[in-house]
Amino acid sequence: MRLFSRQGKRLVLTPAGQTLLDYADRLLALASEAEAALHDERPRGQFRLGAMESTAAVRLPGPITQYIKRYPDVVLELSTGNPIELATAVLAGDVDAALVAEPVATAKFDSIVAFDEEPVIVTAKEQPPISGTGPVPKTVIVFEDGCPHRRRLEQWYAARDELPERTIELGSYHAMLGCVLAGMGAALVPRSVISTFPEKKRLRVNTLPHGENLLRTMLIWRKGVSSPKVAALAALLEGQRTSPNMGA
Repeated sequence: MRLFSRQGKRLVLTPAGQTLLDYADRLLALASEAEAALHDERPRGQFRLGAMESTAAVRLPGPITQYIKRYPDVVLELSTGNPIELATAVLAGDVDAALVAEPVATAKFDSIVAFDEEPVIVTAKEQPPISGTGPVPKTVIVFEDGCPHRRRLEQWYAARDELPERTIELGSYHAMLGCVLAGMGAALVPRSVISTFPEKKRLRVNTLPHGENLLRTMLIWRKGVSSPKVAALAALLEGQRTSPNMGA
């Protein structure tokens, strides 16, 4: 198409040329904006964060509230899943970062420790305490395969050469604790989850032996691929974890 027409000694834009000029100006402005965004260290734009269900429900509300207040230009999207699903989503680029229980594949991810969790075995109050040499619960209430707390409970049974006679799978911690309260079985959950359960006084909390009573939650992202959004969250979580006013 003709973009210029000659008028005497001058070249002037045709209507088609003027239309193209408008688009060219917008494209150049957008290119400049993209370049500035790539070199801007301020967190901004969409931030897709994955987390385990317990972490999203109990641990994240406080830090996320602070994060949003500090970085109002960030649009946060949260999704939940088990650590295997979340790690796969990070590698696939479906989420920018995720909060998962250790262990972490260090060859594929960079990570920081976000939270220290204490896993405990809970039963109904009227059930006898669980001791190192006493009988173990016959029924366990767990999440689906891939849940780190289910894996820790299976390890606890294996260390005692025992197996539960029955396994009940549920999709939320409060549903699990409700079934525990009804006397249906025992569950292994983070101690922090119990504080959010309305009937927590009717539960018996059985602690695990030293060496089995710590399960760290890690913030992970693809190896060598970070962003201001992820770095800002990592710094906030590390700051809260080391603060003397921040409980484990």
